[in-house]
Amino acid sequence: MLHMDLRVLRIALTLGLASSALVSTAQAQQTVLPLWPHAAPEPAQTTEPEVDVTKPTDALISGHRSARLTNVTLPTLSVYPPRDHNTGVAALVFPGGAYVRLAWDGEGLDPCKWLNSLGMTCLLVKYRVPEQGHYPANPSDIEDAQQAMRLARAHAAEWHIDPTHIGVMGFSAGANLSVLLSTHPDDHHVESTPAAPDVDTHIDARPDFAILVYPAYLAVPPEQADLDPVYTPNQFTPPTFLIQAENDTHYGKNALVYYRALMDANIPAELHYYATGGHGFGMNPIDSPEEHWPLLAATWLRSIHILPPLPHSTGSNPAAAATPCPIPQPPPPGRPTNPSSTTNSSTSTDPNCW
Repeated sequence: MLHMDLRVLRIALTLGLASSALVSTAQAQQTVLPLWPHAAPEPAQTTEPEVDVTKPTDALISGHRSARLTNVTLPTLSVYPPRDHNTGVAALVFPGGAYVRLAWDGEGLDPCKWLNSLGMTCLLVKYRVPEQGHYPANPSDIEDAQQAMRLARAHAAEWHIDPTHIGVMGFSAGANLSVLLSTHPDDHHVESTPAAPDVDTHIDARPDFAILVYPAYLAVPPEQADLDPVYTPNQFTPPTFLIQAENDTHYGKNALVYYRALMDANIPAELHYYATGGHGFGMNPIDSPEEHWPLLAATWLRSIHILPPLPHSTGSNPAAAATPCPIPQPPPPGRPTNPSSTTNSSTSTDPNCW
């Protein structure tokens, strides 16, 4: 018995050390760079320490609680590479939070997991909040976004990224910031600030694609019938994917007016507009029409040749060659009628589905 106990203990210790090694490796794989290592371009708008202001009454995002960070005066870029296959594609991720806070988990870490699952590198941007006013009255937002993109391209070889395949993905205020970078990558205001030594404006800050999830502040209030001219698409604006819900109380028409402007400018775009879903539903809103929108976004990335086609895709339209797998259904309540069978009848055995 003692021999057996020692063997079990030895196995447990080995597994524990292996687990610790995996955790250490995962942590080592994440790189965090300050956007402004010497000095931020603008004076800090708060002297309070960075803090998570999440409350028990806050709405869930994708069915779970999300940290909400504020008092960010030292913005950073966190790099999350894919664990397995690396396509060389990357995206800057801008969480939302009304330019007051950052929904760090639901609109930051969750998107990173999705991007990694596609073989993409996630570049999670912790930009400065709270912010008083937006660009052009306050340039802090565009300064952080541009610098994050410049750092991504400067380190592209080191991070195994194709510098011509770096896009943006934003939620709410973060989607607003994504549009701002998509239309103003050439604003060089930072060159006249104390942060000028940290900036190489010769590096292109233009994104190669944009994924905008329930964007905010694009339409002129209160009617939201017209696009604010600040966000007018131009020669810098990349192919864009938009998703929004009609019953998004304050911003429901933002995606519509921006999509119309993209069409007028002959910029490739795809819009998914749902009747319900509200605002802030995140990556996988449970029991919502938008629950599987990431599948649509992944197909779109393949259709514009940012992501490679799936290995089994054939024909002139690789993105359409694959079919979605059926969603597994839970077993009915009670005892199964055939206890020896553990196969869910709705689970696909087709290797060509995804």
